Amino acid sequence: MRLSFNQKYQINLNAILNAQEKLQTASAKLEKQTKILSPSDDPAGSARVVALDQQISQVGQYQNNSVLLKNSLGIEETVLSSLRTSSDQARSLVVSLGNGTYSQQDRSAIAKQLDNIKTQMYDLMNQKDAAGGYLFSGFQQETQPYSFNQSTGLYEFNGDEGQKSLQVSPTVTIPSNDSGKELFEDVNARFKTTAATVGGGLTTGSINVQNQSVFDDFYRQNYDGQTPANNNYRLVVDAANNYEIRRNGASLSPPVTGSYTSGQAVSFQGLSLQTQGAGPGQLDFTLQAPEKKNVLNTLQELVNAIEKDQVIGGPLAESIADALVQIDNAALKIDAGVSGVGGRQNVLDSVFEGNEDLQITNKAFRAQIYEVDYAEALTELTKQETALQAVQNTFQRVTNTSLFDYIR
Repeated sequence: MRLSFNQKYQINLNAILNAQEKLQTASAKLEKQTKILSPSDDPAGSARVVALDQQISQVGQYQNNSVLLKNSLGIEETVLSSLRTSSDQARSLVVSLGNGTYSQQDRSAIAKQLDNIKTQMYDLMNQKDAAGGYLFSGFQQETQPYSFNQSTGLYEFNGDEGQKSLQVSPTVTIPSNDSGKELFEDVNARFKTTAATVGGGLTTGSINVQNQSVFDDFYRQNYDGQTPANNNYRLVVDAANNYEIRRNGASLSPPVTGSYTSGQAVSFQGLSLQTQGAGPGQLDFTLQAPEKKNVLNTLQELVNAIEKDQVIGGPLAESIADALVQIDNAALKIDAGVSGVGGRQNVLDSVFEGNEDLQITNKAFRAQIYEVDYAEALTELTKQETALQAVQNTFQRVTNTSLFDYIR
C-alpha cells in the first residue's frame, strides 16, 4: 500500500509528538525526583506508597510521643531522686535528735533544718513537667497537687489518682506520670497500739514498741479490719502471779504465758508491756487502725513536737519514733516510684529503637518504589533526547523531499 505525502507527514509528526512526550516525562521524573508522576504510571506502586506514607507518618507521631515521654519521665526521675536525697537528710537529722547530750537549743536548730527540708520537699512535690503541667496531680495537671491548709495545719493533696499515658507504638502505651496519691499519700504511718489501761490489782501500766520490725510483722498478720474486737489484747495476771496474753478473751495459739513480776516488762511480739501491782488484774491494749500520712505532715508534726517538748522522752520520743518509721516508709514509696520510672524508660528506649528501624525500612522501601534513581533517570533522559533527535531528522528529510528528488 502506497502512502501519500500527507500520510507520511502525519506519521512522522505523531512520532515527534510521542518522542517529545516521552522526553518530557523523563525530564519531569528527574526534576521531581520521582518514578511515579501520576497513579496511572504505577497503580500498585502508588497504592503501596500511600500506605507507606501513612505508616511513616504514624510512626513519626509515635516517635514524637516518645520524645515527650522521655522528657517527662526524665523530669520525674530527677524530682524523685531529689526527694529521696531530702528524705535521707531528714532521717539523719531525726536520728540525731536521740542524742541525749543535745540541749533544747540544739534540737530547735534541728527543727529549723527539718522545716527547711520539708519546704524543699513541698516544692518538689509541686514540680511541673516540660509542658507546664503538674507532675503529681494525676489527670488534674492544672491543679497544684499539694497545698497547706491554714485551718487544719496539714498539707493536703488536691489532685486525683489518674495516670496520663502516651502511645508509642501500635501496641504499647506507657504512663507519662505518677499521681502523688500513690507516691506520697498512700504511705503507711507507724503501726501502733492504744495506750495501756489497767484494772484489778495492777496499779500502773504502759506499752512501748521495743522492736518495730517484729511488731510490724505481727500487726500485718493479725490486724482485723472486719472484726474490731479481734484487735483487743489483754495481759491477764492471776492470784499466783502467772500471766497469759489473750486476744478478744481467748488464749492465743500457742498460748503465751509466763511468770509475772511487778515492775518487770513482759515482751510480746516486739512490744514491751510494763506494769506494777499484784494479781489478779489485767492490762488492756488495742491495735490501732492503720493510717496513711504524707511525709510533709510527718515532718510538720515532728517540728511541732520539738518546739513543744523540752526533754527527750515521753511524747517527743514517740514523735521521733513515728517520724523515723514514716520517713522510711515514704522513702520506700519514692524508691518504688524511681524503679517504676526506670522500667518505663527501658521499655521506651526499646520501642523507640524498634520504631527507628521500622522508619528506616519503610523509607527505604518507599524510595525504591517512588524515588528516582538518578543514574537510571539520566540514562532514560539521554535516550529520549536521542530518540527525539532521530525522529526530527527523519521528519526533516520527509518534509524536504520533492518529485525532483525521484527524477534525479
